[in-house]
Amino acid sequence: MFRLDTQETLMAAALVLLLGRQILARIRVLRTYTIPEPVVGGLLVALLVFALRSSLRIEVRSDTTLQAPLMLTFFATIGLNADLAGLKAGGRALIVFLGAVVGLLVMQDALGIGLAWALGQDRLLGLLGASVTLSGGHGTGAAWAKVFAARHGLASATEIAIACATFGLILGGLIGGPVARFLISRYSLSPRPKPDVAGTTGFEQPKAVRPITAEAVIETVALIAVCLAVGSALASWIAGTAFELPTFVCVLFIGVILRNALAVRGLYQPFELAVSLLGNVSLGLFLAIALMSLRLWDLASLALPLLAILVMQAIAMAMYAIFITFRVMGRNYDAAALAAGHCGFGLGATPTAIANMQAITERFGPSHLAFLVVPMVGAFFIDIANAIVIKLFLLLPIYG
Repeated sequence: MFRLDTQETLMAAALVLLLGRQILARIRVLRTYTIPEPVVGGLLVALLVFALRSSLRIEVRSDTTLQAPLMLTFFATIGLNADLAGLKAGGRALIVFLGAVVGLLVMQDALGIGLAWALGQDRLLGLLGASVTLSGGHGTGAAWAKVFAARHGLASATEIAIACATFGLILGGLIGGPVARFLISRYSLSPRPKPDVAGTTGFEQPKAVRPITAEAVIETVALIAVCLAVGSALASWIAGTAFELPTFVCVLFIGVILRNALAVRGLYQPFELAVSLLGNVSLGLFLAIALMSLRLWDLASLALPLLAILVMQAIAMAMYAIFITFRVMGRNYDAAALAAGHCGFGLGATPTAIANMQAITERFGPSHLAFLVVPMVGAFFIDIANAIVIKLFLLLPIYG
């Protein structure tokens, strides 16, 4: 057993990002299908760890202490970059995209339950291999697994949930790029010469060279710290109530309020280049730690029926992004970028969605609308909508 401490894990995460960059520079097919750097490097390391455990009985464990703070920092920067004027300009697109997201949640749960029934399995297993863990991720999956085990008697629900969420995280980072590339090539799409929404976001071009000062970085770190402290306190305060929300949603919410309140009062205007720079750093490191820490042996132990359900869910996600998300969002370049993002958090998580879109926009050009809509829907609305859809499906008298 080799255990990496916090500093060693951080060093390994940075090396994973550099490894992913070098692999992409040398393997054309990965660039062609716009696979994100953290996914390439992180999966390679996860496979290496899996091979060491399987062949030599050597287990390597990373310290994931920094994973949650990095994720919260990323969502804080999303909030601090959210100009309400820009959100108003993209309001219709946000509503339409939210409708597409809710449609996917319903489809995932109906498909999961239907496949479980067809395979002679407990319907709850199908629900667990649907929006609970795929659109919901590890946190939502673990929370609902406790409910399924305690109230419905589903054995090993937590282990199943973690395995399903891991499978989704991998596939979410792998299919988004190919889906968007197919759409861009099929319809000969290109970025709009002039964005139709106000403002831009530095998340679109994470490798762009930016003028920045130490003072701006310190000010931004202070703003992020306020978001993390107040957002975490708010999440603790509303925990256990009807208004309970994940901590990252509260952190993002505080970021939105802080940025716009300071701007309206004329007290301070956040330096968006510094915000996006720190956001991109935390995003890359978070994904690197998350992917290189994957327990791939949990996937290897999945029962064949559950594996079949998850494979069909991944195929359905790609088809939904191509035939539904892309079409309802306008059949243009922005819609293709949104389709890539939808694959990211429809199977994995919002950071995966952002990484997918960054890989697309770095190669083909910016999509201001995608980077405006996806973070807000992925952070604010999907967890609430998912909880409602899951509860509605649980009311159906079909389990057991």
